[in-house]
Amino acid sequence: MQLALLSDIHSNVQALEACLRHAVERGAQRYAFLGDFVGYGGDPRGVVQIIADHVARGAVAIKGNHDEAIEKRGSCFNDATQAAIDFAHLMLAPQQKQFLAGLPLIVNEFDICFAHASAASPERWRYIDTPEAAEECADAAVASFTFCGHVHDQVLFFESGLGRMREFRPVPGTPIPLRGSRRWVALVGSVGQPRDRNPRAAYTMFDTENEQITFYRVAYDAMAAANTIRESGLPDSLALRLEMGI
Repeated sequence: MQLALLSDIHSNVQALEACLRHAVERGAQRYAFLGDFVGYGGDPRGVVQIIADHVARGAVAIKGNHDEAIEKRGSCFNDATQAAIDFAHLMLAPQQKQFLAGLPLIVNEFDICFAHASAASPERWRYIDTPEAAEECADAAVASFTFCGHVHDQVLFFESGLGRMREFRPVPGTPIPLRGSRRWVALVGSVGQPRDRNPRAAYTMFDTENEQITFYRVAYDAMAAANTIRESGLPDSLALRLEMGI
């Protein structure tokens, strides 16, 4: 089965639609959305509706910290980020807020674990930014394959022969075989707000039958997404981040 993994969409419907088209072209049969569907961008309603429609057809969806901020006001964000959360709270329909509130923090299916941040205390929104953090995540996941977002980067951590996690930077579009005898923690990238000075959207595909993962970058109309932010009256800094990939 070809499983598409999409995270940190952040109200960017243009990037989400581009990644979904790209995934369909590559034979995606199922989808997992790994949190942070709102925040930063200008179309929270459109993004949440697309994800809810996929969940109704069997997709996995995980709650992110920005999604939690819709129901639990008072999270510690800077002024621009809080403005985007307030905007999303205003724009989302009541049933969409209920959808976000009802999402799980972590899902385990067979030998796969899905989380937004680390599987270790997922409610604390820890970043997996070191091999040690990846090892802690893998220990808590109790699965061969763990897929996470939150970091807005594409990184693959793998278990060495000594049982320690090591970091690998994938080349977009290049399939990577994953040996089931090892544990793997993959950060699938950000669809809606990449931060590596490359504005192309990022997502990942996992071939469950052949145990093979491929990280992708997808060109989309980032200018249109930035204009949506500006037209919504949100801080211009949020639009510039999309245009520059920062």
